[in-house]
Amino acid sequence: MKQTSLHDVHAALGAKLIDFGGWRMPVQYGPILDEVQCVRSAAGLFDLGHMGRVLISGPDAVRMLDRVCTNFVAKIPVGAIRYSLFCRADGNPIDDLLVYRQPDAVYLVVNAGNTVEDLAWLREQARGFDVQIDDQTERTGMLALQGQRAHAVLQTLVSDLDLSTIGYYKFGFGTVCGLRNTRLSRTGYTGEDGFEIYLDNAECVRVWNALLEAGREAGVRPIGLGARDILRLEAGMPLYGHEIDATHNPIEAGLDFGVSFKDEKGDWIGRAALAAVKAAPRQRLVGITSEGPRVPRQGHKLFAGEREVGYVCSGAPSPTLSTNIASAYVALGLERPGTQLELDFKGKRQACVVRELPFFSRTRK
Repeated sequence: MKQTSLHDVHAALGAKLIDFGGWRMPVQYGPILDEVQCVRSAAGLFDLGHMGRVLISGPDAVRMLDRVCTNFVAKIPVGAIRYSLFCRADGNPIDDLLVYRQPDAVYLVVNAGNTVEDLAWLREQARGFDVQIDDQTERTGMLALQGQRAHAVLQTLVSDLDLSTIGYYKFGFGTVCGLRNTRLSRTGYTGEDGFEIYLDNAECVRVWNALLEAGREAGVRPIGLGARDILRLEAGMPLYGHEIDATHNPIEAGLDFGVSFKDEKGDWIGRAALAAVKAAPRQRLVGITSEGPRVPRQGHKLFAGEREVGYVCSGAPSPTLSTNIASAYVALGLERPGTQLELDFKGKRQACVVRELPFFSRTRK
């Protein structure tokens, strides 16, 4: 099993470590709901070294990526980041990812469990294009500082870049803890303001410790993947293997903002299939809340009376909303907020209500 450069740090902090996408990662350091509240009220520090990081360069980099990505890579401004997906011809995703547009290359951040498949797909599709594919995953690390106090804490360690000049879904380069030309992005997977920091493996422990020390009085704590999952669900953000996968397309998942059908983009893998879904969708991804004692989980069925009408993709107790929340697919006609449905728990029913996604959002700069 793979380990990030911070593995021993997590163990020393008493983290519970699990297998996640082939990596040994911290799921929690303390109570998961407390970790969620820490990020919402102050800020939390995440090890994201398991995420795939790939640099695509060469004269045909953008043209090749516009063949395999659902968004319009050529139209991404330099210094901007866009959400995208790799889809098969049937329109269903291989993975979702973030695309960073540089002046001379394109940087991709992909899901840990799909990195091997993504790389194989990219290399197969790159045949005939003049591109170089550099997998940087195992020689670099990635940290994320998320929460209302993230900006102020991180700025104390950045010496030559005003972080306020990096807008939401933008990136830049600055000196962090003395490390020049460090990539800094402002995206996040929590619904909070925050930054990602990309480092050589040899520097990750030093910068991790510096961030915790700089944020100690502000309440910054290390946060595991368990809290991250609840945070992203509250923020209405998809997780591959739950809201999208090889059988769930991005249109019905409400991710059409990451799909471009513009003629000038040209053809791309999955375009025809997704255009057909857009013209005649069969279901919609929605949020649901349930005040009952049972927590909805992936696979639980939804009913309208005696008719089965959908199923849960992700579910959790939400400390931010003080209720149980879930994402779920429902049949068309039942996606209106306020629609009353029932969850099925092995034959026992519990009332739930359709809600608009996201459940939580905070104004971003």
